[in-house]
Parts: sequence; structure tokens; C-alpha cells
Amino acid sequence: MRLVQVLVPTGKRETVLRTLDEEGVDYAVSDESSGRDFVAVVTFPVPKEAVEPVLQRLRDAGIERDAYTVVVNAETVASKRFDALVEKYENDEENGDRIAREELASKAADLAPSLPTYVVMTVISAIVATAGLLLDSPAVVVGSMVIAPLVGPAMAASVGTVVDDDEMFLRGVRLQALGGMLAVGAAALFAFLLKGTGAVPLSVGEVLSIPEVDERLAPDILSLAIALGAGAAGAISLSSGVSTALVGVMIAAALVPPTAVVGIGLAWGAPEAVVGSAILVLVNILSVNFVAIGVLWQQGYRPERWIRQSDARRTTIFRIAALGMGLLVLSSFLGAVTYTTYRNAGFQADAQDAIEDVLADTDAHLLALDVRHDGGPLQEPEAVVVTVGHDPWTDPPDVQSVLTERVNEVAPDPLSPWAADEVSVEVRYVAVSE
Repeated sequence: MRLVQVLVPTGKRETVLRTLDEEGVDYAVSDESSGRDFVAVVTFPVPKEAVEPVLQRLRDAGIERDAYTVVVNAETVASKRFDALVEKYENDEENGDRIAREELASKAADLAPSLPTYVVMTVISAIVATAGLLLDSPAVVVGSMVIAPLVGPAMAASVGTVVDDDEMFLRGVRLQALGGMLAVGAAALFAFLLKGTGAVPLSVGEVLSIPEVDERLAPDILSLAIALGAGAAGAISLSSGVSTALVGVMIAAALVPPTAVVGIGLAWGAPEAVVGSAILVLVNILSVNFVAIGVLWQQGYRPERWIRQSDARRTTIFRIAALGMGLLVLSSFLGAVTYTTYRNAGFQADAQDAIEDVLADTDAHLLALDVRHDGGPLQEPEAVVVTVGHDPWTDPPDVQSVLTERVNEVAPDPLSPWAADEVSVEVRYVAVSE
């Protein structure tokens, strides 16, 4: 519920009070004695869903837009009359369970922190995320998400679009772009210092094989669902007036770790290995903004003045279309990764069948099969390590060339320009007693 205070202009007192009576709103009136162009201060409690329609009625009655209107949270209102008012507006399908347009814009503006705070918190978040990834510590990575101030700029850009506030929209876009560049730069610099000082004495292959890093090198289509869900949750939590803190962690989960992986790849001199993470960052940013704008527009948020609503509709449609087009193009990469993952699983099964078929004509048998992938974004198969067991009293069968030929017969055609033309096969022999 909300407590609203309105300054009543000279000559509008009776009209304003009559409007509140017609809405069934109880109020208290006190004289305004500052000597300005106001005669009274009207204070009244209303449900959060009623703020926007009641304020609109008051503006129609003559409350000027340059007059002060203050809306604050109210903890409790004990009144049967207020209960009836709550029931009335809870059943209002047009307004729904959402806060007022003015309150939405204010909350979105508050979520976007000041520039110095935003810069410092983004840099700290990126450094913590980088450390967590290199330590292979999910707990540290989650901690970096908690301190990342990323929900504010995304929501500010989305709200600015639907209420036709270009200043808020541009501020949100600028902060998102700045945050992305800061996070990559901070992660790369921190990782480079760790590498240069020997604090992390790992080769590029060892770094990229760290599980927390590796899982973000080749994101699949499910990553898109995470970002879309985060954007929708952010818009709904903001418009319903509940805390966005946990949703902010969700949005940071979609953005901070892959951004840190990009920095790690740059520091270790393997930019081609983190193309997937870079694309994932862009996809997630577009997804969050795309779905947040759509949710807020669907909930009925529009500019305050009706003459601006047609312009806002055109702007919203254009931005949703532009975001959707960019998202479609970039998401095709995620689809390719998903397809490659499925294809690689099929290749491993086919390779195992081919190897077992070759070994069936010998006294040896297959003990283990390890398919290794390159460091590219599509994780193309690069090598196959075959462990063959044989009788310790006999020489191992010479099947290297045959297995190489058979494995490459079932190997998929490479999709990535970085992929090798042929899959190498390494045979390891182990003497096994019956």
C-alpha cells in the first residue's frame, strides 16, 4: 500500500476532494501556508494498484504536473473502508497488479547507481569472478554475482523505452556498455597480472580446461533461456514493487562469469577460444533488454501524455525489433553449439563402434575411449585417445593406422574454421591378465 501527499493548487480544492470522494478514497486535508500557489495538502492511503488511476483522475481534475506529489510506502492501514478500496482495485483488470508509472520510473532511476559507484562495483565484481573461475570455486563466482550492479542499467533502459524517457534510456544503455567494457578490461588485467607473476602457473590449455571456465567456452541454447528468464523476472519484480536484489543476482549470473572468461582468454593469449563467451555476453545483454521491454509494455506502461504514446509505441516496436534481430543472429551461434554437442555425442558412439569392430578381429579389447576437443567455440573433435587391453604374453596388435582411418570415416565434417582437417588417434596399450 502507498501513502500519497498532494499539493492542491488555488481554486482546485473542492474539485480534488470531490474526485477522491468519487473514488472512495479517505483523505486528510491540511492548510498550505507557504505563500505559494497552493492552498492545501491532501494525504490519503491507497493500494499500490490504485496510485496510477487515482493520480490520473486528480490530474484531470486540475493537479498540475509541476506540483509536488509524494508517494511513499505504508506498512499498515487498519480500516474496513480501506479493505473495500483494496478489493476494488485488486479486481481492476485494466491496471493489474502493478505499481504506478511514476513509481516505476523512480525505482528504475534509483536502481542505476552513480557512475563512481557503478565503476568500482563492476570492477570488483569482475576481479572476484576471475579469481573464482581460476580457483574453480562456484561459491566465489556466486559471490561476484551478488555485488555486480547490473540490474539497474538494464531496467533503466527498458523503463525509459516504454515511458518514452530518452534520458533514462540512454543512461541505461551507456552504463551497460561501460559495464561490459570495464568487466572485460578488469578481468583481463587481473588475469594477466596473475599469469605474469606466476600466481597461476598454468598453460592456456590447462586454464581453459578448468571446469568453471570450460563450461562457458561453448554455451548452448539453454543459456538463452537463462537470460530471457532473468529479464522477465527483473521487469516483473520491478513493476510489482517487490525487491529486485535476488533478480539482480540472476541477471549477473548471465553476464559476469562469461565476461570474466573473455578477460581470461585475452590474458592467456587465446581470444579464439573465448569467442563463445563473448557471444554469450552479447546474447544475454540483448535478451535481458528484449524481454524486459516486452513485459513492461504488455503490462500497460505508457508515457504520461497520450500525445506521446504513438511515438513511444513506434520507438518500442523499433527497439524490440532491433534487439530481436540481433538476438536471432547471435543465437544462431548458440544453436550451432547445441547441434555440435549433439553431433559430438553421436561421433563418440560411432567411433566406439568402429574401434570395437576393428579390435574384434584381434585378441585385444577396448578399455577406454577419450574424445578430446579443440579450444574453439564449437568444441570440434580434435583427437581420440584409445586405450587397448591385450594379453601380457603376446605382442599388442598394430592397429594404429586402421583405427585412424576408421575413426576419421565416422568423424563429422568440421564447422569451425579453427578445426583440424583430420582427427588424430593415439593408441595406448595396457597388458591385462585374464
